[in-house]
Amino acid sequence: MHDGSKAAGRTLSRRSFLMAAPALTLATLGAPPTRAGERDWPPVFETGRSQFTVVRPRTTMPSLRLQDLRGKDVLLAPKPGRITLINLWATWCAACRLDLPTIASLDRQRRDALDACAICTDTRDIRTIRSFLGSVNVPDLSCYVDTYGAAVPPKGSSDALFKPVGMPITYLVGPSMQIEGYITGAADWLSPEGARLLQFYREQASQGLPSSSS
Repeated sequence: MHDGSKAAGRTLSRRSFLMAAPALTLATLGAPPTRAGERDWPPVFETGRSQFTVVRPRTTMPSLRLQDLRGKDVLLAPKPGRITLINLWATWCAACRLDLPTIASLDRQRRDALDACAICTDTRDIRTIRSFLGSVNVPDLSCYVDTYGAAVPPKGSSDALFKPVGMPITYLVGPSMQIEGYITGAADWLSPEGARLLQFYREQASQGLPSSSS
């Protein structure tokens, strides 16, 4: 009687294991990535219908010939070891009225490791641009005019450095001065998800690792 109970116990254990095997397999397949995987690829950052999109192959951002709001020519270039956000906007863009103040707030809060630059792409009329910027109250944001088509070349050009697939659109240039990715729309960079994305690139730089898999 006692031996029979042991046999039954062994049978039930084997049967339970076999029944549980498919569930264990599914759980393994659905498990989150390992720490190494998380370290190699940026965390998800999305706002509404937009999500941060990684750009590959990566391209080093060159100096851009632009104009400041006084009409003076300037060269804009990323700084090694720092994150640079290149925000492309237009005076006709309603979402830009929400996006630019967020970018400006982020720039104020993270000046220790981040540079944010807003580039107007639809007009060269500095008076119109200054009027628009005044209406959204971003006095401290670094704003420029794409007078020479350095950021967004004329339509039809195949060698555009920053492709305006939506408006507004913000490109993230990593500490290695390479373009890492972009997100369209009025992204909430001040959200926990936005902070995690920026922290990812900061940590990669401090560890001397590639920003993410090529």
